[in-house]
Amino acid sequence: MARERSAGTKRLTKRLTKRLTKRVAQLAAAGVVALGTTAAAPAQADFSVVESEPTFRALVEGRELRRFGIRLQVHPDGRISGSGFGRSVTGDWDWRGRYFCRTLEWGSGSDPDNCQLVLRDGSTLRFISHQGQGDHADFRLR
Repeated sequence: MARERSAGTKRLTKRLTKRLTKRVAQLAAAGVVALGTTAAAPAQADFSVVESEPTFRALVEGRELRRFGIRLQVHPDGRISGSGFGRSVTGDWDWRGRYFCRTLEWGSGSDPDNCQLVLRDGSTLRFISHQGQGDHADFRLR
């Protein structure tokens, strides 16, 4: 009887772990979508627009972009690499006009091309999806 309960408990634990892992992956995906998004945008008074690709490259080259559960590197050769909540994140980027444009893949998910306005306040970069009209994510430069 104890073995049956133990086996049942193990199955239940395995199912719950699988569901939790899937949910964390979904949350990670939501966090990575706009290089991580936040719905409500606070005042942007201290942020200034990163106007050019050379300026953006100078900010991110050799540095890591971090926010809770997410660590990313934006490489000079147009690659993005890192992790989001324990899952590998890869992608590609380029600069178009005034926008950082990128695609991302993580775990079994992906996010199509999205051009984002980039703002800077000290060591914080804010990425605003859909050419500055969507959600935003703040990353610390390390």
